[in-house]
Amino acid sequence: MKITVLFCLFMFSLFSSQEKDARQILQQEIIKEHLENGAWKYMLFSKEWQDNIDAGLKKDSTIAYLWQQKAMPLFKQRKYELGMPLIDKAVYYDEEAYLPYRAFILCIFVKNYSKAIDDFKECVKKYGNQYEMDHTYNFYIALCYLQLNLFDKAEKLLSDDIKSTVNKNGEDWVNPVTLFYYGIAKYEQQKWKEAIVEFDKALKLYPRFSDAKFYKAICLKHLNDTIKANILLAEGKKDAEEGNTISESNAIYEKYPYQVIW
Repeated sequence: MKITVLFCLFMFSLFSSQEKDARQILQQEIIKEHLENGAWKYMLFSKEWQDNIDAGLKKDSTIAYLWQQKAMPLFKQRKYELGMPLIDKAVYYDEEAYLPYRAFILCIFVKNYSKAIDDFKECVKKYGNQYEMDHTYNFYIALCYLQLNLFDKAEKLLSDDIKSTVNKNGEDWVNPVTLFYYGIAKYEQQKWKEAIVEFDKALKLYPRFSDAKFYKAICLKHLNDTIKANILLAEGKKDAEEGNTISESNAIYEKYPYQVIW
């Protein structure tokens, strides 16, 4: 009897695995037809992009990647209310792949910082402090804390994030944007000299980082070093005019926190 039960369980598992493999193959065919040979042949914001994805979803509405690709252009057009239900669908069908992405969207695009923190904390709990769009989950939580005026919490998280990177890969691997926001966390707490140290580290890696120069200049003014501050502001403005600002790929669609409008 025991052998019969085990055999039945084995066969059920085998058939389930085969069914899953067959479904994945079919989904990849739908993605190829309606994304690679469909939507991606048109402009990102075109009706054809959406129509091709809708055709794919009509065949299989459980493909998370299609929901994400349908939502993504809407966020880049700042149509957040239309995009969020779609990215929620992507998370529903593949949470591990798209919960971090939704958290990123909430932080950088939608600017719902409390919800972004909830999503990123869930990501850390389930998957560890992994990366999304070149930064750790804790980096984005810190960014949200900055936007909620919880500066001491932001400072602690960014400090830990930087130390972790240095310990693993060395100082040259620390992202200058992370150093910039660490400086901002100190700046907001009026730790002028400590903030300057971090802005200088960012500028060492990214010498024409206009935003770092701007906030460093403000720190210098608070320290009564007006001449240096004014020189730095002039440099920063010139750098900004030549496109040297926060170097995130999505910065072309959204202003990042503390990104200077000169």
